[in-house]
Amino acid sequence: MLDPVWRWPVARWETFTDCARALDLTEGELSWFADARTWNRRADAPLRHYTYRWIPTASGGIRLLERPKPRLAELQRRVVRHVVNALPVHDAAHGFRAGRSALTCAAPHAGQALVVRMDLEGFFPSVSARRVRSLLLLAGYPEAVALALAGVLTTAAPVDVITGAPDGTRDASRVRLLNNLARTHLPQGAPSSPSVANAVTHHLDRRLAGLARVLGATYTRYADDLAFSGPAELPLHRLLPGVREIVRAEGFRLRDNKTSVAAAQHRQRVAGLVVNSAPAAARADYDDLRALLHNCARTCPAAQNRYGHPDFRAYLLGRIGWIGTGHPARAARLRALFDRVEWPDTLPG
Repeated sequence: MLDPVWRWPVARWETFTDCARALDLTEGELSWFADARTWNRRADAPLRHYTYRWIPTASGGIRLLERPKPRLAELQRRVVRHVVNALPVHDAAHGFRAGRSALTCAAPHAGQALVVRMDLEGFFPSVSARRVRSLLLLAGYPEAVALALAGVLTTAAPVDVITGAPDGTRDASRVRLLNNLARTHLPQGAPSSPSVANAVTHHLDRRLAGLARVLGATYTRYADDLAFSGPAELPLHRLLPGVREIVRAEGFRLRDNKTSVAAAQHRQRVAGLVVNSAPAAARADYDDLRALLHNCARTCPAAQNRYGHPDFRAYLLGRIGWIGTGHPARAARLRALFDRVEWPDTLPG
């Protein structure tokens, strides 16, 4: 048998047994967590590896939150530390990376004559176990190890979860989402999924950055949010179809209703921040969050959690950090309002 060719500084597990031992598992436990026999999607809810919750999105769609139970979540973190963190991530990627943020994603586009935003559809569900396995094979892992690791990092939603999706318009994007969720995919809610998604999209980022460079544009990505900017003469007739073709060739889709082109005289936004001058959250976003925090303090947090965030307290702190970007005084005022909220020991949803 030929020795594996290791392309990146990943943990070198040459056999399934090596992999299980390094992850502090028996071989049977690794097989169970990897779910190669699709046991998880057929088991009763108490025995499944994940808990499931449908939540509405601000745009009127739906999202499935798939949260691994504690032992699997810790296993996924181990795989990230030993394997995923060693895989290459393109410099254009700013989401879910240490030292990167919405601010670093938006800053290169500040003060540009044109800003173009495009969104990937169903980002995490569209990344299949097959794609993850292919990346691990490229890293040097033998088939048995790559298959097991991909199984730990991905899942397929059970039939009853899919059929229990909230009622809504049965448009093509919803059908694609449900189909992807029924197949093996990156679960939104797993601690490993953001890092895996960044590694899987390395080639997409490299091609989009190359297209931008040829056309005289700047490119960054924050999760599913693609941003391009450049001078007033930026050739949109080449950029827009070029991005669409690269995204399609890389196995993703664009959300057609989320493509926007904004000139300097209009509000330009990247990763939620206004970039006409220095990146900052819009005043309307600040006012909305201030009103939400005021209502949380006046009534109770649970009554204000209209979109069913599983950790509403952490969500609000994240919003405060984001909207306070570049505005310490705003952040201080919002934090003062947050500190007035009374948080019960157990907060529903």
